[in-house]
Amino acid sequence: MTTFNVENVNVTSFDAMPTPQELHARLPLSERAGSVVTHSREVLRNILDRRDPRLFVVVGPCSIHDPVAGLDYAHRLRALQDEVKDTLLLVMRVYFEKPRTTTGWKGYINDPDMDDSFHIERGMANARQFLLDVCELGLPTATEALDPISPQYLGDLIAWTAIGARTTESQTHREMASGLSTPVGFKNGTDGDISIAINAILSASHPHSFLGMNDQGRTAIVRTRGNRYGHVVLRGGDGRPNYDTVSVAMAEQALAKAKLPANIVVDCSHANSFKNPELQPLVMADVVNQIRFGNKSLVGVMIESNIAAGKQSIPADLSQLKYGCSVTDGCVGWETTEKMLREADARLRDVLAARMK
Repeated sequence: MTTFNVENVNVTSFDAMPTPQELHARLPLSERAGSVVTHSREVLRNILDRRDPRLFVVVGPCSIHDPVAGLDYAHRLRALQDEVKDTLLLVMRVYFEKPRTTTGWKGYINDPDMDDSFHIERGMANARQFLLDVCELGLPTATEALDPISPQYLGDLIAWTAIGARTTESQTHREMASGLSTPVGFKNGTDGDISIAINAILSASHPHSFLGMNDQGRTAIVRTRGNRYGHVVLRGGDGRPNYDTVSVAMAEQALAKAKLPANIVVDCSHANSFKNPELQPLVMADVVNQIRFGNKSLVGVMIESNIAAGKQSIPADLSQLKYGCSVTDGCVGWETTEKMLREADARLRDVLAARMK
């Protein structure tokens, strides 16, 4: 009998991963972390349903590469949350996966050692431990759902999920979002097209059936009920910002035409700041100003922030990495972050009650 070499021609190996069930057993959801996740998801839903007038702020490093510095940042953010809790819900940005246009470091899960060794099994466990540590501080977390398998490992520790500009149009990610347990922000396309995000919200709000993986690591038919807490994230596009009053008004009209709630989040980074982190405070100030002048559709913002400002390249000698500085997109530093959030708190205190009317 002739044997044909037609399967997995370009695959070099299949390395074993622990199942989600096994990883959960090794690093179980603590009572404290479970309470934080449950409560923060409820608060986020209340903000989107207009039962809570506060603004939620997804703020933190562009990506996590050093868990020690990441937890240092989390402690600082947790302390600041106590100061601004009457006006802002702070949700720490904890991104472990990075989409790449061509090549580059794919993130802490894929390559925790940052040397192309790709110990994904260790990266996934480290990521779960980091999320547990942050949640046990009393701080909710947000992430981007890039790999459709990762939520089975980490989803019980996430309060808010983003679908990125490169994947909002993906059927796989729309189906996945329909089953996620968190509110989901869909970013407009990289060209600035908001219709992509609106179609994604509509799709994810409906039930879906698709191939996936269960907690025992087996291929399964995943059947979802739909996620009604999808919303738009304006991140600019094609080199132009879209957080101004005209762009926001046009987004409101597009959502109304699609019979969707007018829930809009503004990403202060990416094209909205022309990828210049120093401009993020101006974007944030503009959003706050729109709310002061009566806008009711702006419910959240995203800020790329770290301990140290700017970004750095990954050196061959990792001991040369600057502490608390991004290795992906540039971030504002901690002092600027504090100033942005405290100023927003001060300027929103006397206007939030009117949002409930």
